[in-house]
Amino acid sequence: MDSLYSIGKVILGFGFIMVLVGGLLMIAGKVTGLGRLPGDILVQRGNFTFYFPVVTMVLVSLLLTLVLNLVFIR
Repeated sequence: MDSLYSIGKVILGFGFIMVLVGGLLMIAGKVTGLGRLPGDILVQRGNFTFYFPVVTMVLVSLLLTLVLNLVFIR
């Protein structure tokens, strides 16, 4: 019974993290310029659109790396 309690806590923890990440993504979508940086690839041909945010992904990756390294300093 104790293992079910532990699994339940882990699932709730992941759920809470997913809610936070979802909220941050919703807020980040409203930030002007994020996702439309120079270097992001946008191809529009007729009714086809391809968007690949290369520079945005690199920037977000660097920011997350910095934040996580500050949080998990040993």
